[in-house]
Amino acid sequence: MIDLQVNGAGGHDLTEEPERVWDVAAFLPRYGVTAFLPTLVDPAWTIVDRARAALAAGPPAGFGGARPLGWHVEGPFLNPTRAGAHDPGRLQPPAVQPVADWSPATGIRMVTLAPELPGALDVVQALVANGVVVSAGHTAATWAQAQAGFDAGIRSVTHLFNAMARLDHREPGLAGAALADDRVTIGLIPDGLHVHPGLVALVRRTVGPDRLAVVTDAIAALGLAPGRHRLAGRDVIVDETSCRLPDGTLAGSLIGLDTAVRNLAEFAGCSIEEARLATTSVPARLLGLDWPPA
Repeated sequence: MIDLQVNGAGGHDLTEEPERVWDVAAFLPRYGVTAFLPTLVDPAWTIVDRARAALAAGPPAGFGGARPLGWHVEGPFLNPTRAGAHDPGRLQPPAVQPVADWSPATGIRMVTLAPELPGALDVVQALVANGVVVSAGHTAATWAQAQAGFDAGIRSVTHLFNAMARLDHREPGLAGAALADDRVTIGLIPDGLHVHPGLVALVRRTVGPDRLAVVTDAIAALGLAPGRHRLAGRDVIVDETSCRLPDGTLAGSLIGLDTAVRNLAEFAGCSIEEARLATTSVPARLLGLDWPPA
């Protein structure tokens, strides 16, 4: 199974310590993860360089964990009004130059950005030309702005409904535009907190089994006891079921990918086999992979 969004696990926060990517990779198979996109949250460019170097160096001798497929860089080209658990002080206006050499060959597989920001569509086109999957997230995009992003090459939405404008009957925004566009893969966190189980079922009915990719958005606290943990330099308070900033804002999740699949099956009333498509063929197709690998 493939998880498109893993910020950390087993006490290792990947934005603070991207070199621990292989430790996180070794930790994830206990949750059924075969491959994943290690995720950087609004990283400084020096962090991106370190992350790419860590991936290029390859696994340690005898490694037997999940396979990192390339980095998912979530930010810093996000809308400050929809920052969610991200630090607004780390966000930047979109610019092509810092990301000009990003590609799967250089370690970057996916980028999340806000398509409505000035210059964002130029960044989308540059990344897509390099083979990077671009996802819309942490955004106040309107229906029209979202459609412009899809036309420019955006093919995914990062954690639908979370950190974006609400679906409204007069202005459906990114959420409505994504649900309506067959080109777009829907990323969703099915932990029962980020999205109501009834809405998870409605999304599954709306887009069918071929456009829904469940993700965990797991943080370093995955697999650890409740307490105070970290996410990209911010303190996160973790209880038995949730991760939150001190002000109560949700900050990633604690579920493993196996739980995400079971939750999807329960919420949507489908079989485990059908639910697993959201972690196998759907994310593989988005990334342009044959899955499972030969």
